[in-house]
Amino acid sequence: MQRRQRGVNAGLLLLFAQIYQFGFNNIPPVTLATLGLNVYLFLNPLKNLHYVCISVHEGYHRGDWQRLLLSPFHHADDWHLYFNMVSLLWKGTKLEQRLGSVLFALIIAVFSQLIGVVYVLLESILAEIMGDPSYRMQCAVGFSGVLFALKVLNNHYYPGGSTNVFGIQVPNKYSCWAELVVIHILSPGTSFVGHLSGILVGLLYTHGPLGTILGTAVSFFTNDRPARGQYYNNSGYARYPEYQFQTNSPPGAYDTYTGGLNEEEQLQQALRESLNDPAGRGVRREPSLEEIRRRRLNRF
Repeated sequence: MQRRQRGVNAGLLLLFAQIYQFGFNNIPPVTLATLGLNVYLFLNPLKNLHYVCISVHEGYHRGDWQRLLLSPFHHADDWHLYFNMVSLLWKGTKLEQRLGSVLFALIIAVFSQLIGVVYVLLESILAEIMGDPSYRMQCAVGFSGVLFALKVLNNHYYPGGSTNVFGIQVPNKYSCWAELVVIHILSPGTSFVGHLSGILVGLLYTHGPLGTILGTAVSFFTNDRPARGQYYNNSGYARYPEYQFQTNSPPGAYDTYTGGLNEEEQLQQALRESLNDPAGRGVRREPSLEEIRRRRLNRF
């Protein structure tokens, strides 16, 4: 597998333009570091793509498991890098702000390796079922498997809505499956099994034990003391106050957080609460703007 050469890396230039437009200060640290690692290894690959892609033959039969570590972070060409990194920019920012940097870093590290393991397992099963040894030789490279897994997480934490998949409105909870099929039809050279592996790992996190395991690991490494600005639920997931989780909280529990309200709506909510405050013994007074801000901060 050889990287396709281009005189001008147009995809790379467009990626830098997207990042500049998005704003470096708006990209959380783990997402930014992952972007930087992928770009760096594209410009300075550790090995030729033929020696980093993962397959049953190279990974399992020949025991070159180093490919599990390298394959997700190398890309075939600048457009492969561009589309994957723009997707990471959006998905990574939303999820890292939602889950916290520590947990998100652990997710990236575990997903990038586990997806390769699932890929090798699925290709082995296909080779046995279909009686076709070529499945053992199919070699995959790139970050798209991880992105499919992150898409599953994103749809889990931000439920509802729909996605336009090549002109068809698909509910978000099914969009990853629709994209899996459509991308394979329109781009046969992409790894269907690699993308499927990402979806399965994402489901293992949202509906299996992987989420609990990683959440527990984060609680252990942080000694149950979340960083400033974060707090953890019972599963150990880091959360930021500016986002409201879909939990089984009793009615009204969302008032403890901002729940996605903007600054003006938060101030109005604080004002309504202050006017109905039982501690006020029925005496209604309008607090100052500074007092409203202080009360809102104290709730966190």
